[in-house]
Amino acid sequence: MNISKEVYTYIKTKAEADKAKALLSLELLGNNAVGIGDHSIGDFYKNIDEAFEVLCDALDKLETLEKNFDVEWD
Repeated sequence: MNISKEVYTYIKTKAEADKAKALLSLELLGNNAVGIGDHSIGDFYKNIDEAFEVLCDALDKLETLEKNFDVEWD
């Protein structure tokens, strides 16, 4: 399937940014959870779940782009 370079670049860049944000969030939650005392454990798990969902969504978008769109532009 053809897609314009600009649209492809936008989707890919946003997905890559979401992936980076999610990975950083998971790292911070897993390794540097110093601020957790201000929140309930429920908030902690909710934040982990949200970061993981963002990661999965970003990876799905990147895979979909790679598998379904042509990237040959002049």
